[in-house]
Amino acid sequence: MSRIEAARAILAANDRGGYTVPTDRLYPFQWNWDSAFVAMGWATFDLDRAWREVERLLEGQWDDGLIPQIVFHAPSEDYFPGPEVWGVPRRTPPTSGIPQPPVLATAARFVLERHGEAGAERARAIYPRLVLNHLWWQRARDPDGTGLVATLHPWETGMDNSPAWDDALERVPTETRTEIRRRDTGHVDAAFRPRGIEYQRFIHLVDLFREAGWDATRMLQLSPFKVADVGTNAILLRAERDLLALAERFGTSQEREAIAKRISRKETVIAGLWDEPLGHYLTRDLIGGSLIPVRTSAGFLPLFAGLQDHAAELAERLDAWQRRGVSLVPSTDPDAESFEPQRYWRGPVWAVVNWMIACGLRETGHAVTADTVASETRRLIGDAGFSEYFNPIDRAGIGGETFSWTAAIDLLLGEEKRR
Repeated sequence: MSRIEAARAILAANDRGGYTVPTDRLYPFQWNWDSAFVAMGWATFDLDRAWREVERLLEGQWDDGLIPQIVFHAPSEDYFPGPEVWGVPRRTPPTSGIPQPPVLATAARFVLERHGEAGAERARAIYPRLVLNHLWWQRARDPDGTGLVATLHPWETGMDNSPAWDDALERVPTETRTEIRRRDTGHVDAAFRPRGIEYQRFIHLVDLFREAGWDATRMLQLSPFKVADVGTNAILLRAERDLLALAERFGTSQEREAIAKRISRKETVIAGLWDEPLGHYLTRDLIGGSLIPVRTSAGFLPLFAGLQDHAAELAERLDAWQRRGVSLVPSTDPDAESFEPQRYWRGPVWAVVNWMIACGLRETGHAVTADTVASETRRLIGDAGFSEYFNPIDRAGIGGETFSWTAAIDLLLGEEKRR
């Protein structure tokens, strides 16, 4: 079986009827940003199935515009916390109650550009849902119009146990009303996963928000964890640009004007997340007010959002790590005390983040470094398989196996290489 065939076979094996689970058992439901990347992977060989991935994710969208982190299309005992812990009322299908990084408009534009006029009607049908989702981010997470959206739970960032959250998580109590019955460590080694105390704080926040009735205003007021995540904000800025491109075809002049205004504001405030002493884009603690002095892979994502001012400095850091033999891109600065090369988002390489970083480098004029990141990613996958993530020191595949978004990214990178 060729590499392309192997990647396609993983998507087919993880297909559960129009939506793709990240991998069997470990993640048995539909995850928001996973499905956006997976839709782009499907688009390399099955455009109808790519649109279906997006449409099935939108089955979980709330009336207020939220596209939740998880859509529970079918029951499973293999994952905690399930829908009964989230306790979101009157939802069919059941969902979690928090978002994930908003990649969906980017995915929709990507699929449409592949499909051309043949995909116009499907894009037109989902366009209002994307507009509503971006308005949700504005209303629910930036009601004061600062230009930076708030993150209220580490799971919302997709980078659950990043060292960037350590200090902010200290404000979150460890007591929970929900009995914690982790399933993840029954599927993979606990050394690869978040620690128990982190899970206690994660579930405390779920309990808090559930008791607040998942009311966006109350959640924003009550959460002891509140940051302006540089990764989420950069991805949202990129998504706004892609939404504007869709609006040029399907939207009104008022929608285009509103999106353009948000883009302009976000460009300014995300630029303000640059920290000169560390030479990196950082997350801002919205309770303490200061930038969080931890360099992570999320700090390269403003390049994906189109910010160019510090592209050369960021490219040079990646080149320097690569010259030292560090596989790109570690999720945490390999020189940091908090760096753990095999523990989830505290060090390992993630193919989806690499793809975004490579896109950003190429679009900001650093094609050589972009090619290095892309080739490093393909080499990791070629050597270690379609793993969930990879150790940047010994290059081992870690976490779940036969992972959907890793297969999707390999298809995208392989296609780019052949051009």
